[in-house]
Amino acid sequence: MTKADIIENIYEKVGFSKKESAEIVEMVFDTIKETLERGEKIKISGFGNFIVRDKKSRVGRNPQTGREIEISARRVLTFRPSQVLKNALNGIESTPEELARGD
Repeated sequence: MTKADIIENIYEKVGFSKKESAEIVEMVFDTIKETLERGEKIKISGFGNFIVRDKKSRVGRNPQTGREIEISARRVLTFRPSQVLKNALNGIESTPEELARGD
């Protein structure tokens, strides 16, 4: 699914114009991006968590030459799906407790 597909879905299901649908999708993605850039966690109940983690620099190897190289420190984005989403993917009905917690 692409961003254009999401916009089309909102257009069809909600009844907003395509322009309004595109603006909403852009606003949501911009908000998510800005929050992650600040290093903050995003928790979407019933879906999952997006977490920014800092990785330290480390020594690695060039697989072609075998020489050691330094892999620089960086930030990585991880996604941890909620139990509700995992259950849905596997055709399992979530318990009322899982639904209430949203995880």
